[in-house]
Amino acid sequence: MLELGETQSTPAADLVIDGTDGTFATDVIEASQTVPVIVDFWAQWCGPCKTLGPALEAAVQKAGGRVKMVKIDVDANQIYAGQLQVQSIPTVYAFYQGRPVDGFQGALPPSEIGAFVEKIAALGGDTEAEGLSAAIEAANQMLDEGAATDAAETFAAILQEEPNNAAAYAGLVRSYLALDDVDQAEAILNGAPAEISTDPLLEAVHAQITLAREAAHAGPVAELQATVEAEPDNHQARFDLAIALHANGKAEEAVGELLELFRRDREWNDGAAKTQLFTIFDAHDPKDPLVLNGRRKLSSLIFA
Repeated sequence: MLELGETQSTPAADLVIDGTDGTFATDVIEASQTVPVIVDFWAQWCGPCKTLGPALEAAVQKAGGRVKMVKIDVDANQIYAGQLQVQSIPTVYAFYQGRPVDGFQGALPPSEIGAFVEKIAALGGDTEAEGLSAAIEAANQMLDEGAATDAAETFAAILQEEPNNAAAYAGLVRSYLALDDVDQAEAILNGAPAEISTDPLLEAVHAQITLAREAAHAGPVAELQATVEAEPDNHQARFDLAIALHANGKAEEAVGELLELFRRDREWNDGAAKTQLFTIFDAHDPKDPLVLNGRRKLSSLIFA
């Protein structure tokens, strides 16, 4: 199972280090290929350095691993200070993808220090969000491959990191549906934070739960088909046939029967055919040809 905490954060002790001319290529040039690196050129005798250095360190720690900092004592390490034309200290350079991208000389007020660090951190993107996105993608793949239990564990771990992640909530619900635990799936959905309760992803799994509950009581397809063939105007039999077809993985056929029922009597049972069609549409990807074609055909019938 994916351990999110192990891959999405950097230990605090590794965020700020002392560098040298000998380690500059590794600590700065190579490291900045993946995360921005701020280099603080300082010296023991420099008064402003004693204020700027700790403030920079605090801002870097606050950024939570999105940026790193390397401190270079210019008295002991003059090679890179010379190459970067450091003429006074403190001097700060920011590196990203192996090259300097920003910098300043002299001390700055605390607000400007924080803004500078945040600007540099942003160059590397939101690594935490990217990590969560990758974890969700991995969990969805597990679910597609039939590993519903592993997927559920991964989605649950994601929600520990980001409780309002609608995609993870929907994935966790779908995992329990795949495990045929409709009650637990519904309980999870009901426990979703109010802020995301109307998210389309959660509305989709709500529709999937509705269809799953209907599937549990679906009648035999063959018998219902025989009834509909013998009694074409038996609307209840046609409606039940649509439910049974969807429960057996024949969504396109189910939509076809509901469209036929709507064509025959759109007002039957308070418009049950249209309501059921919308439930099926909501449960599938909006770009699914089943949904696109079904909505188009329904619209044609409505405005005929």
